[in-house]
Amino acid sequence: MILGIDIGGSTTDIVGFQDEKMTGNLTVEASDPLTSATGALGSFLEKEDLNLNDIHQIAVTGVGSSFVKRDLFGIKTIKVPEFQAIGAGGAYLTGLKRAVIVSMGTGTAIVFNDNGSITHLGGTGVGGGTIVGLGNAILNSSDYQDIVDMADAGSLQNVDLRVKDISLDQIGDLKPDITASNFGKLNNKPSRSDYSLGIINLVFQTVGMLSVFAAQIRDCQEIVITGKLSSMTIGQEVLKKLKKTKLFSVDFYFPDKAEYSTAIGAAISSLD
Repeated sequence: MILGIDIGGSTTDIVGFQDEKMTGNLTVEASDPLTSATGALGSFLEKEDLNLNDIHQIAVTGVGSSFVKRDLFGIKTIKVPEFQAIGAGGAYLTGLKRAVIVSMGTGTAIVFNDNGSITHLGGTGVGGGTIVGLGNAILNSSDYQDIVDMADAGSLQNVDLRVKDISLDQIGDLKPDITASNFGKLNNKPSRSDYSLGIINLVFQTVGMLSVFAAQIRDCQEIVITGKLSSMTIGQEVLKKLKKTKLFSVDFYFPDKAEYSTAIGAAISSLD
């Protein structure tokens, strides 16, 4: 069996592959990268009822992989560049040969997979860290899930300025409900839920537009959303609304297990 481990800033994801098929997955939290990696490995073995001798190779990736200087527990351990892992994982989960792959974690990375040739296109510091940071500053809450839960009852009408709020006339091909300014309409005394939704909307609109521009540059219509934020229903709806504007000829994909995509990419890249 081969293990893929994505060592992030606050969490570590691990997946197992046997005969090129994923057999299990797990996420752990830890205070430092090495503790996180070894803890994830131990927890995975226990969860899947495996022994160390069942594992013949480990592929590590992510920002924390730089702290892995030698084989883990005597098992052959290789490092896979994070952008390679992002691109490979997104392609594996969707079966797409040509796509822009977006990894939404603490920040956001954007890569292009063109039939296995992976190019880093760029990224943004806007991501999960932004949600938590703004949540702490505006709502006095740094609990990610609390912010997401509050957003369910929110309304963007009390937070964001829309085109129809500032113009009576049609502006080009923009629909009246298009956002003119995130957090540009604060005179309606937003509730905590409104603020929460506004924060999430800002993050996903920003990432969505950058992803669209990246896809246009590469003459590609397929955009795959991966990473920890990929499973957030509210965020997915924000991206789907971008498509519904019909301003852009793109399709957003939200594959199952997308939060483990980078770990998956590390594992399958090590098979080459």
